[in-house]
Amino acid sequence: MISNQQPPRHHGLRFSLRDAGVLIAGAGLAWWLRVRGNEMWWIVPVAVGHFFLFCNVFMVWRRWELLWAASLVLNVLFHVAQGNLGWWPACGWQVPVTLLVIGLQMRSPWYHGVWAERVNPRLRDYLDGRL
Repeated sequence: MISNQQPPRHHGLRFSLRDAGVLIAGAGLAWWLRVRGNEMWWIVPVAVGHFFLFCNVFMVWRRWELLWAASLVLNVLFHVAQGNLGWWPACGWQVPVTLLVIGLQMRSPWYHGVWAERVNPRLRDYLDGRL
């Protein structure tokens, strides 16, 4: 029998063994690339770290995640075309995009990530499925 009932909604930080495994694997890959002299090693922790932040900490909507990812790709391509392979030029431009995405998400009535109890007055509506 198939149930149309949705599982209960939760809020706050999410962390599992799978998350730990992905973070450890990403750190290992970044280290491996760096010791082999790959100048683009920093892309791995940027991508994995933001994936964790967006999915587990701030629970960012998929469309914001995809827009952020597109901006990262364009940002990195621009800096690589300019000959800047280091982490600072691209990250210097990407951090404001990250803060914008997180800020927009936290102002949403559907926000249910970390600190949702403090910043979302409509959290109960979201958790009860009224939004």
